[in-house]
Amino acid sequence: MLSKKEKKLIKEIWERLTPVAEDIGSDALLRMFASYPGTKTYFSHLDISPGSAHLCSHGKKIVLAIAEGAKDISQLTVTLAPLQTLHAYQLRIDPTNFKVRLGSGWGLWSGSELLSHCMLVTLACYLGSEFTPVAHAAMDKFLSAFAAVLSEKYR
Repeated sequence: MLSKKEKKLIKEIWERLTPVAEDIGSDALLRMFASYPGTKTYFSHLDISPGSAHLCSHGKKIVLAIAEGAKDISQLTVTLAPLQTLHAYQLRIDPTNFKVRLGSGWGLWSGSELLSHCMLVTLACYLGSEFTPVAHAAMDKFLSAFAAVLSEKYR
């Protein structure tokens, strides 16, 4: 559960990052594709090479959706409803998880969880010392909630 202070911090971070949404989104996607190559299967119809128009456009859409959700975290389910429907019913993204290596064993993560992890790394790079442990923890909680809400329609 996010505190009022954490919600405010998350909202402020995403408001500040919105002008560079394309850069952050495309960077996070590239990290995901490099770290978890299986995720590329959902983008086979797009040019996902670094700097491509498709990658930049989709990355920007992702960041703007996250920023929109950060405006009022208590309404995340309502805010993400159209995106849930798009992913689950129109794009028919496979609800099964990606099998990835986690430490000494294998684990199952959804595509949203993989992207959330890559987004945290990207935010750390962009924000530098401003990405404090408090900001990191708050953002991790928020992105986990975002991923969970986005995948609700699959369950």
